[in-house]
Amino acid sequence: MTERLHVVPSRFVVEHMAQSTFPEDDEWIALVRAPEGLTVVREAPPWEEGEVWIGFYGGAERGPRRPDTLTAVANPLAEQGIPVFVASTYHADLVLVPESSRSDAAEALRANGFDIRP
Repeated sequence: MTERLHVVPSRFVVEHMAQSTFPEDDEWIALVRAPEGLTVVREAPPWEEGEVWIGFYGGAERGPRRPDTLTAVANPLAEQGIPVFVASTYHADLVLVPESSRSDAAEALRANGFDIRP
C-alpha cells in the first residue's frame, strides 16, 4: 500500500522564544517547551520572506503505535540533506521542511514510495 502525505496549504514560521513559557496570543499551531525556552510554530503571513517552512502531513493510516511512522518520512529527507522540524499528534506527523526545499523533499518522498497530495 502506498502511503499518502498531504502538503498542508499553509506556510509556517518556527520561532524560538528564550524567555517565554507561553506565547502572548493564541495564533500558534504547535508549542514545545524545553529548558532553553519555548519553540512556537505559527502560520506565516502571506508577506513573510524570512525562513518559511511548508508541511507534509500524514501517517495516520499507520496508527499511533507504529515505531516506523516518522522515520519512514524523515529518513529520505535526511538522506537528501533536507532539514526537518516535526510536530506529532496522536494520529499523524506534521513534517516541516524549508520552503526552498519543497521540490527536493517531494521528489525524495515520492522516490521512497509516498503519494504526495496537494
